[in-house]
Amino acid sequence: MGRIYSPGKLMLTSEYFAVDGALVLAVATKPGQEFFFEENDDQQSVVFWEAYHQNEIWLTAKIDYKNWTVLETNLPENAVFILKVLQHVQQLSDIRFKSDYSYHLKTNLQFPADYGLGSSSTLMTNLAEWSQIDPFILNEKSLGGSGYDIAVAQAKCAVLYRNQPDIFYEKVIYHPPFAGELIFIHLNLKQNSREGIQLYRSKSKLEELISFFSDLTKKILLCGELEKFSALMMQHEQEISHFIGIPTAKSLYFKDCPVFVKSLGAWGGDFVMSQKFTGYEDYFRGKGFTTIFSWSDLID
Repeated sequence: MGRIYSPGKLMLTSEYFAVDGALVLAVATKPGQEFFFEENDDQQSVVFWEAYHQNEIWLTAKIDYKNWTVLETNLPENAVFILKVLQHVQQLSDIRFKSDYSYHLKTNLQFPADYGLGSSSTLMTNLAEWSQIDPFILNEKSLGGSGYDIAVAQAKCAVLYRNQPDIFYEKVIYHPPFAGELIFIHLNLKQNSREGIQLYRSKSKLEELISFFSDLTKKILLCGELEKFSALMMQHEQEISHFIGIPTAKSLYFKDCPVFVKSLGAWGGDFVMSQKFTGYEDYFRGKGFTTIFSWSDLID
């Protein structure tokens, strides 16, 4: 069986404004998603799909790719989504789903699905690599979004990314000297990022704001001092909050926190970033947030 792997991601800057071309800094996470594949020339024209979350199976599906029907599954709605994605793969690829082969495809997500680290983007990137197609096109047809997560999954490292006027990204080494002081707290309040983007899209944009977040991203990338980094992150939070009209995570959950708290990605559900302070573990756990990672726990 062949194997392909893509890492997950954390978006450090330019959430929401990324869809309109603001420059994004995003990092790759240690856990990601594995994709295993095997094909047989047996005239069946079917896909046997198995999806695992942390090595525990959650979705099985048998899909007829001649007629594009789900023949068997334990989760019909999820199976239909996979069917539609595989249809896009067939349309875009010169090598997959062209013969009467049977395909045995298996995925394994290495992090909990509610972490928001990129279960979809890692799937799209793995399928694209297997099919020798453009992952950005497959993602756009299947899901949409800014595409920064695809860039991270494809680069397998931190990236600077923008999607306008054309998709552009470059690999960067991002390990600030104060990385050991940074922490990530999971809010366990999973949000639908597409809903967040719809809210953002309902508001009229100013080019100056897109430039503002691009410039802020560059400053954050080059910042070597924790105190300055903290100030830049707080500035970032306040500007986003002011624009979309949603309170910051700090004002909602951590008003008395003595250090910065920065939302990562669509606001309200997944991870926030902060920094260590005396008693920080007891503080966050006392607020009901018990999943706390250091930089080295999550980031390469």
